[in-house]
Amino acid sequence: MAHFERPTILIETEGRTLATAELHPTGTAGVVHSDLHVESGHLPVGTRARLVDAVLAHPDVDHADRLVATMPLGDTEMLARVRECCADVEAHAAGATKLVEARVHRAGPAH
Repeated sequence: MAHFERPTILIETEGRTLATAELHPTGTAGVVHSDLHVESGHLPVGTRARLVDAVLAHPDVDHADRLVATMPLGDTEMLARVRECCADVEAHAAGATKLVEARVHRAGPAH
């Protein structure tokens, strides 16, 4: 079985990791999955949106047609940013997380 390196995106400030996202294939052509996580406690304003922007700018996602993202259930900032940058966004609760599916726009001035 082939081993695939899973790209990890980090949002850091002053050496402290604030948020991470891991990307991995889904087995479906044109669809990529990302697990988004933020550290607990107070985070600088916009950290969650920066994480979404970094995920959408990653070449694996930029070249995909659809993104399936797992994110904390109560995180409205990440979901709002996905809705700003993507189309056909659907969100479904899944325990303590939510699954967000969206059609990816190609990179450009919007993000």
